[in-house]
Amino acid sequence: MPDQTRKSSKKKDQAANLESIGLEMGNKPPQALDVEEAVLGAMLLEPSAVDSAMEELNSGCFYDPRHRMIFDAMTHLVNEHTSVDLITVSNKLKAEDNLEAVGGTVYLAMLSEKVGAAANMEFYIKILKQKTIQRDLISASYAILKDSYDDSVKVDDLIDKAQTKIYAAIQNNVKKEVQDIGSIINSAMNDIQEKQSVDGPTGVRSGFASIDRVTQGWQSSDLIILAARPSVGKTAFSLNLARNAAVMFHQPVAFFSLEMSATQLAKRLMTSESGLSADKIKGGVKLEDREWEQLEYKLKELTKAPLYIDDTPGIPVMEFRTKAKTLVKNKGVRLIIVDYLQLMQGPSELRGMREQEVAAISRTLKATAKELDIPIIALSQLSRQAVQRTGGSGKPQLSDLRESGSIEQDADMVIFIHRPDFLGLSENPEDKEMTQIIIAKHRNGETGEILMKFKAEQIKFMELDDSLDMQARVMPSAMNMDGFDSALSPAVDDLASSEFL
Repeated sequence: MPDQTRKSSKKKDQAANLESIGLEMGNKPPQALDVEEAVLGAMLLEPSAVDSAMEELNSGCFYDPRHRMIFDAMTHLVNEHTSVDLITVSNKLKAEDNLEAVGGTVYLAMLSEKVGAAANMEFYIKILKQKTIQRDLISASYAILKDSYDDSVKVDDLIDKAQTKIYAAIQNNVKKEVQDIGSIINSAMNDIQEKQSVDGPTGVRSGFASIDRVTQGWQSSDLIILAARPSVGKTAFSLNLARNAAVMFHQPVAFFSLEMSATQLAKRLMTSESGLSADKIKGGVKLEDREWEQLEYKLKELTKAPLYIDDTPGIPVMEFRTKAKTLVKNKGVRLIIVDYLQLMQGPSELRGMREQEVAAISRTLKATAKELDIPIIALSQLSRQAVQRTGGSGKPQLSDLRESGSIEQDADMVIFIHRPDFLGLSENPEDKEMTQIIIAKHRNGETGEILMKFKAEQIKFMELDDSLDMQARVMPSAMNMDGFDSALSPAVDDLASSEFL
């Protein structure tokens, strides 16, 4: 069997590599051969021991090559629904031409005599897993050390490989315990009871009442994909979400910007916060003294907000994961936004296989959201099919998500930003600022469309009623104050009728 031969050869190479590392370091690789013998002996005699070991261990958990071959044979028997005992294991090893290599039936018989108490299996398994993690960390560290001395390896690739290897060494040997339904229900009841005391949305609020009514806030462990065509307003909308959570509700937010610099993002935030034109914030038009005062006054709350920005370009997904953990632990971050998914770097071994790389990135984002128990909003590009498709007013669909179907699969929620006038799909002047926020997928709630307005000059999204209220407030300054009392009522009535028709 060529595949088994290759696997066996690979494991021998790994063992030899560990031995050479041990000799080089003056130490033996971490191992517990007596425990390995006790586990295999128990498996030869006790069916319950087979179940326990198969659930927690794999052949890599055994240091002795003979023990790995024996465990592999046992695994094949279990997969074939054949009982595991001295005779069946002997026959399986013989069929694989490995019986003599492990020491024959004499060695198997010796293992069955060395069995400890079956009740100690849990303790034995824990020891083997600890030794495995130690060995994997040694192998990963040695590989990192070798790469670090290699000048041909780029530093960015070196960091990416190092994080990937260390994470894999730990994660491959960590399994979450199965929970009984009673304990899960108790936990759910406690969560429900806790949320009963909360007035309004239970998750991190968006700052837009119409969105929060549907989502109940951004929920913990959810991966939310925010997608649109280029230049439609993804970054602007996500910045509005970040600002609202941090300024209005004092929730710590981390914003990972892979496309724009931190200074550019800050200027966008300053524009929407101050109400001044983008040209003045960018420096194209001089600010007057009163505008400087307005700017400083308006930015007071934003300056103190718990909003953290990382503008590392093309950040590797494992580096993002490490930074996210640090931000949650040290800064208490409750929401992470990534702008945008397709600019992240996936595992180095998947470079050049774009669909698989993007799939790995989306899986990691979802796993990170679940592990850290916080919502992650990841921006994503849409394919050109959304515009080229006839019918449907050019509205984007889930199939328009670019480069990988796994984005839709991994997401708990998919939100599209659709601006018909921007795409040339509407010639009505009243639709110029109208924006549709389309919740196309919502794993734990309803889907639907929400109408909003996008004030491009302020880089700001607004609810329809907020837009009306803002225009009504600025009206007195444009009117003769003597006629204000008599003119205000019909003016607001006219404005209301024009806004919503």
